[in-house]
Parts: sequence; structure tokens; C-alpha cells
Amino acid sequence: MATCTGWQDAKDRLKKIREEQRRCSDEVVELWEDILWDFSYKLGSEEWIIYEQVCIAACDCGRQGVALHCLGLLQTQFPNSLRVRYLEGLIAESSADYGRALDLYNTILKEEETNSIVRKRKVAIFREQNKIVKAIEELNHYLQQYMSDFEAWLELCDLYLHEMDYSKAAFCLEELLLANPYNHILHQKYAEIKYTQGGTENMELSRKYFAQSLKLNPNNMRSLFGFYLSASCLAQKGATGKTKKDNAEYAKAAWKKINEKYQMSSIDETESKTELLALQGMLESLQV
Repeated sequence: MATCTGWQDAKDRLKKIREEQRRCSDEVVELWEDILWDFSYKLGSEEWIIYEQVCIAACDCGRQGVALHCLGLLQTQFPNSLRVRYLEGLIAESSADYGRALDLYNTILKEEETNSIVRKRKVAIFREQNKIVKAIEELNHYLQQYMSDFEAWLELCDLYLHEMDYSKAAFCLEELLLANPYNHILHQKYAEIKYTQGGTENMELSRKYFAQSLKLNPNNMRSLFGFYLSASCLAQKGATGKTKKDNAEYAKAAWKKINEKYQMSSIDETESKTELLALQGMLESLQV
């Protein structure tokens, strides 16, 4: 936490946190309680935005008393504000009163259907309650309006993976890859899903996307292991003739690269060989 010697320093620090779009919830609450609470009459034009900032931070920290204090001041000043009602929903969430939080969020959406933040909060509540199907439904509805939301597509992918619906999870990543073709993590994740689905066609796709991930980031060890596994599987079970021979060569090259990486990172040569033997046994057990 930055050291603040007075109320002006504390005020400036909160402004900097807002401008940088950071949460720093513990620090915000501490600055409020230790310094700014006694100088709230000096906050000037930033008074209400600071109350909102402190309220959100207090919800993050489970400080119900601080959050309710700020909420009360905001409700008095803005009695019909949807933004203040959203804060009330956050406080209900932080105290695990999910029913009340959902009721508040639904009333906001009746008046402002395009409120994206509130829709995301509903998804978060359903996930917290382990109502994955409802979370998927809500997130699909959200993405019909905000199709370019990168994080929402990732979240939907994770929800489908939780339900082991791999084809729909793959579709989510395909949407992301169209918009982010140079993101090596997305290529890796798509390859992993295809590997999990299994079958020769999916395994070939898996190998190709692992290869693309490695092309974008040669230091991605997870993709290197994935490339080795998918190529080994195709060499053993899924392919014939020249294709089988090619995949055997790919697997051999990948294993050589893995050896090099381990030798570079290991100080003790004996320890490195032991680790590689253990690793090889583990990888062979993972063949599908």
C-alpha cells in the first residue's frame, strides 16, 4: 500500500486507482477508515464517486458496515438511481443473500435491458450457486447482445467444459480465434478440447492447433507436450502409411525438444535423466 500522509494524498491515491481501473480493495477500505472517513466533508466534487468506490471495495472485503454506510449516503442523495441499486445488489451478494441480489438485478434490467454489468453479475451468482445450466442460459442471452466480449466467450467455454459439452466449448473458442488469431493460449486450449474429444479427425486437429500455438510461442511447454501426445497417438493408432510415419517423426522431434528444455532447466544431469524417465512413463500412460 502506498503511504499517504494526509487526506489529500489519500484522495489522490483513490483517484489514481480509479483511473488505472484497479480494485485494490483492501487498500481502498484502509484509506477510507484510517484517513478519509474523518475528512469526508473535504472530498468536494469527488465525494459521491469515492463513496461508490469504497462501497464496492468493502463488498470485496466483506466489510458490510462500511458498505452499508456508503450505500445509505448514496441512497439519500440519489434515491432512484439504478447505479445505487446495483450497489445494493453487490452488498446482498457479499452477504450470500443471492435471492435478494437477483431480485434487485432483475428490477434494474426491467428498466435498462442493456446493462451488461448486471447481466454478468447474474451469471456470477448462478455459478456461485453451482447452477451451471442457468449460468449458461444467461451468458448466451448476454452474448446475443455483446458478441465481441472476449471474456464472456471464455467464461461460456469454461461453463461448457464444466458440463463436459466439448463441442459447444470448441465453438466458443472458434469464435475467439476468429477475433484473436495470434493468441497462442487460445490455440492451445482449442487443441486440448479436440484432444479430449478423441477420434482421428479431432486428434489431427489437435496436433495442428498445438503446432500453431508453438509457432506463435515456442516456449509454450503445455503445447509442446500436447503436440507430442497427439502426434504419438496418431502414429500408434489413428493413421496409416505415410501419415503414420510423419506423425512418428513429429513425436520424435517433440520429444527431442522436451529433452532439450529439461536439460537446459536442470542443474544436475542425473536428476534431469530421472525426471525425463518419469515424464516419459507418465506421457505414455496418457495416450488415448
